[in-house]
Amino acid sequence: QGQLVESGGGLVQAGGSLRLSCTASGRTFNSVAMGWFRQAPGKEREFVASIRSSGRERYYGDFVKGRFTISRDNSKNTVYLQMNSLITEDTALYYCATLPWYGSRNPGNSRGQGTQVTVSS
Repeated sequence: QGQLVESGGGLVQAGGSLRLSCTASGRTFNSVAMGWFRQAPGKEREFVASIRSSGRERYYGDFVKGRFTISRDNSKNTVYLQMNSLITEDTALYYCATLPWYGSRNPGNSRGQGTQVTVSS
């Protein structure tokens, strides 16, 4: 699949918003399901959201509760995660990854280095 590079993280106050981007190199991006994951220090990896290669189906972790939206632009080889109503518990390293299939909640063979999201109270 090639390299995945995330951007858009940062420090935000509770209640604020961020939009994460993940840009992929490689020719097969538009045929691959993509997902976002997060991991906070001392905690296990958590599934955040996934999107089918066509963009027609999306899945979210239970904690999202309508606050996040995953989308993709295959013409730009980019998947996005719009995060609204952020809370301090959302603080984590967020990374994107390919998925073995669109319904998977585990990352596949390729993942990025991640972008840090810190939510202050």
